[in-house]
Amino acid sequence: MENIRQAVERARAVHGDEQRIGPKPTETSAARSVSTAQHAAIALKKSHLLAKRVVSHDGTDARARPYDMLRTQVLRSMDLKGSKILAVTSPTPGCGKTLTAINLALSIARQPERSVLLVDLDLQKPQVANYLGLSPESGLLGVLEGRETLAGAAVCARVGNCQLAVVPTEEATQGSSDWMASRPMSILLQQIKRDYQSCLVILDLPPLLASDDVISILPQVDCALLVVAAGISTVSEIEECSKHLQSTEVVRVVLNKAEQNKKAAYYY
Repeated sequence: MENIRQAVERARAVHGDEQRIGPKPTETSAARSVSTAQHAAIALKKSHLLAKRVVSHDGTDARARPYDMLRTQVLRSMDLKGSKILAVTSPTPGCGKTLTAINLALSIARQPERSVLLVDLDLQKPQVANYLGLSPESGLLGVLEGRETLAGAAVCARVGNCQLAVVPTEEATQGSSDWMASRPMSILLQQIKRDYQSCLVILDLPPLLASDDVISILPQVDCALLVVAAGISTVSEIEECSKHLQSTEVVRVVLNKAEQNKKAAYYY
């Protein structure tokens, strides 16, 4: 757990320097990533994305560079192990895990040989649709309840030449703990692995210490990305996360919300 050990050292030392966190995909690779979706591609509004700090769809934007760096590091680690499913979580709310998951997904989707599926599994506070400007009538809960198919819940989202598949959660639910440990959830994850086997799958999970939701899912993912926040995440919280993640490969720990170096203002 070297990544987490380093995060603990940073948390003890600073509210200071951080680690936070291209070519365009062809129509063929983008279509392949959403081959099971039933919907036409939805064009995302760039103005909405920028207002939400979703920037990595544009490889010329300097603010996308930290996400591109993170993309390179994460993909290198995952490719070495043949990993396909990445869980993104944080110790507590407010660390920026959802924004990191979305920007990482879009950064990966810009590469022509990569296809991405982004799934909102933060059932108590789903935010992926909000960040992307989507208004889903159906989503992950519908699939779990048997009212919708995975193909029907999947959305093909496009911004410029960047395209990815998204399975949003349409509304918050207080029964998240039961759903996360349920047989329908296990079946859904198996179906995702089967139907999207050519994709890299990114799961936006709840904060690790907020409930037992993440613990239920971890055995079914290949690896995890832990997003911690300067001024929010404490040493004890990071150490507690380390205990829960002992059996899971942590590909990276991202230190978010660190003070910016004015000479490198594109880090934020």
